[in-house]
Amino acid sequence: MRQYKYMYALALPGILFFILFKFVPMWGLLLAFKEYNPYSGFSGSEWVGFAHFRELFADVNFYVMLRNTFAINLFGLVLMFPVPILLALMLNEVRHEVFKKFNQSIVYLPHFLSWVVVVSMTFFILSSDVGIINKLLIDLGLETIAFLSEPKYFWGLITLQNMWKEAGWGTIIFLAAMAGVDPQRYEAAVVDGASRMRQIWHITLPAIRPTIMILLILRLGHMADVGFEQILLMINPLVLSVGEVFDTYAYTHGILKGQISVGVTVGMFKGVVGLILVLAANYTVKKMGQEGIY
Repeated sequence: MRQYKYMYALALPGILFFILFKFVPMWGLLLAFKEYNPYSGFSGSEWVGFAHFRELFADVNFYVMLRNTFAINLFGLVLMFPVPILLALMLNEVRHEVFKKFNQSIVYLPHFLSWVVVVSMTFFILSSDVGIINKLLIDLGLETIAFLSEPKYFWGLITLQNMWKEAGWGTIIFLAAMAGVDPQRYEAAVVDGASRMRQIWHITLPAIRPTIMILLILRLGHMADVGFEQILLMINPLVLSVGEVFDTYAYTHGILKGQISVGVTVGMFKGVVGLILVLAANYTVKKMGQEGIY
């Protein structure tokens, strides 16, 4: 530590962040096994064991929430995960530096918009009364489409919103990985007569494969986690059957109904599911001869 004291000093803010906001709050997981009473306090609340977990699993909406949560995440995994890779490949092929930086800035910008703004834009475009698309359909003499109140559109809208907002930001890591590829490999490929597509397929993609696998494994750890703010703003009684997820359930019971222990139970359940998926995915990747996260 004395030899690398400056490296440790550089890492210190990140270490403190994880200790204060990730490890210390884990003490609060004990509330999942207690009937928390604000007047009795943390230590004075009664132990109830696994009672909250039994109530969660016995809830009539449990399997509906499980289906909705995994369906939304599966849509994101299949449809959205490849988009930053494709976008990074296209940006990497741009040779004009000014044009490349300009495009990078454009695709990064949506990440910095709040979900309130994104959902407001969605309402402005797709709502039945003031939506631009439905107004255009009316002008063409066609029937309007209830994008925001039809359950069959909900999962797709959530995926498209995530794709538009986060795809550009997700290219940063892949572009950094591509920047580390030895230029001599491309020069050798040109000498051998390889086209740009062949160079991408045989040089660029294999070079970033470890990064793709690591991010895929980490993404699987969030399969039980859905963006709470986005779902809360998009959900309405007409799409409740496909929009109710564990995050909204924890909010309803933990915050609105004051059942703090129930909210902690839901969070702990999501964490355990994510941990199992990460371990299973990492084991599978290692068996396939690829590099895992550990």
